[in-house]
Amino acid sequence: MNVRRKIRLGELLVQQQVISEQQLTSALTEQKRTGRKLGRVLADLGFLSEGSLHSFLAKHLQVPFVDLKQARIDREAVKLLPEPLARRYRALVLQQDAKGLLVGMADPSDLHAYDELQTRLKLPLRIALVGEADFLKTLDSVYRQTDEIASLAEAVRDDLKEGDVDIEHLAAEEGSPDAPVVRLLQSMFHDAMQARASDIHIEPGEDKLRIRLRVDGVLQEQVIEGRRVASALVTRLKLMCGLDIAEKRLPQDGRFSVRVRDAGVDVRLATMPTTHGESVVMRLLSQSTALLSLEKLGMPAATEERFRRLVERTAGMVLVTGPTGSGKTTTLYAALNHINRPGVKVITAEDPVEYRLDRITQVQVMPKIGLDFARVLRTALRQDPDIILVGEMRDRETVEIGLRGAMTGHFVFSTLHTINAIATVNRLLDMGAPGYMIAAAVHGVIAQRLVRRICGDCAKPATPPSNQLAWLAACRPGLNLEKQRFMAGGGCTYCNLTGYRGRIAVYEILEIDRTLADAVRRGDLEGFAHAARHSGGYVPLAQGAIDMALAGTTSLAEAMAVGSGLEELIDAPPQLAEGEALAPAGVDTLLAKRG
Repeated sequence: MNVRRKIRLGELLVQQQVISEQQLTSALTEQKRTGRKLGRVLADLGFLSEGSLHSFLAKHLQVPFVDLKQARIDREAVKLLPEPLARRYRALVLQQDAKGLLVGMADPSDLHAYDELQTRLKLPLRIALVGEADFLKTLDSVYRQTDEIASLAEAVRDDLKEGDVDIEHLAAEEGSPDAPVVRLLQSMFHDAMQARASDIHIEPGEDKLRIRLRVDGVLQEQVIEGRRVASALVTRLKLMCGLDIAEKRLPQDGRFSVRVRDAGVDVRLATMPTTHGESVVMRLLSQSTALLSLEKLGMPAATEERFRRLVERTAGMVLVTGPTGSGKTTTLYAALNHINRPGVKVITAEDPVEYRLDRITQVQVMPKIGLDFARVLRTALRQDPDIILVGEMRDRETVEIGLRGAMTGHFVFSTLHTINAIATVNRLLDMGAPGYMIAAAVHGVIAQRLVRRICGDCAKPATPPSNQLAWLAACRPGLNLEKQRFMAGGGCTYCNLTGYRGRIAVYEILEIDRTLADAVRRGDLEGFAHAARHSGGYVPLAQGAIDMALAGTTSLAEAMAVGSGLEELIDAPPQLAEGEALAPAGVDTLLAKRG
């Protein structure tokens, strides 16, 4: 790298007539006010695009520009520079080869940082320019805590080697933040938050421990040698929840809160005895997660309008259904946020209270002391409410009280675990609710699933496999497959090479009109299902997922996963339903054309 004086970016841009003197003055004023980097200010003000700035700087500094969105980063090479130094010098080791190291720097003109990197890394350096915003995003992706978790687990295992040490006593007495088991937990939570995980699974095996994080609905696994580490971890977690550390034969539930990088996280913990020790699952609920509005749920315009009409009613019941982890609570809170105003009294019964809402009376259900959903619901009806939210309909008593409340002038929200909107009536009947009450009280059902978004940083056109195209052709017989453009994620640093980053909900709304209500009242479930499928505006879950795949938001594989098991959505041949790749006419031709 050629040694040069520290450049003044603004003066250089004006000198090369990239921006005007007046634009520089405006940008410097804005920089002084906000404290942001000049390059970022210029881009935000529209004086200079980020790409143009990168091209200009790379040419002036005579270094290549590396787009971190597409770069293949050597994970082993990254570890040569510790994370604190990478953040301090705004530098990242990208590759290691026979010539030395390729280092990406957000500011290659920082000679002090360059000298420090040479001293620290002790290898020949080749410098490349990287975008600062991309650099900061990449840091959070590549500096995961997995190595630290493994080393701390080894330290815990070393502490437990002596056979006469009581694990419970060890974990209970180690109050020091430097204790290996405590630091191991801290690293686990840091890694989970960095990976945007929704759950942490601690699973002891015969001679090893598995720590798995659920990210975007898929588990990512790390294996640690030594089963005894799990006992120390579980004991420490039980102490944090105030659970009985001596009881290992029965499942236990608890909750606690931690702070991870200045962000509060509520943790719901559940233990389960297994053949190799206690398994633990922790659901992570970030306190800093912003409450979504109806507009930001990602519903199609027509679906959002129908949902808005449903939640703005003054009486009746609206149910949100789907499996665990399908985003039901987020949808309910968005609805509550929409109708929360001074003239409306809202009471909720939840387990747990996941979001704190102003002006809303929220009650935490506590079954251990007899404060279950049914009891809270009975009490809530005597508190002069306009709207009641019941976290989940779990038993016949809760269902009947909720239905009666909806029939007597209250508006009731709740959730159920059902496969789709049509199956909700069957589920209510199965729980013992009378058909006439369901017909009179339930005004609408919203079923939903979450599908993974294709990573926007590595998305590219792709041709789905023949079995997926065959499934699509069966779902949409009139669709011209040759004109469709499908997308897939190639895998990059930001998505941990998965091709997906984040999730979005697919919705199915069923409004109960007079025809459907009459069918429920008569107990004609077959007639109800037939009428529901042909009711106005009804779009099945799988069809909504297909629309997202055709729009390039998700992949056809994700849409197919949503549609699996929903037999009323397509008239598929038996062999296709069993997963065979029997393509209809036109699919083979399409694949041949796309190569």
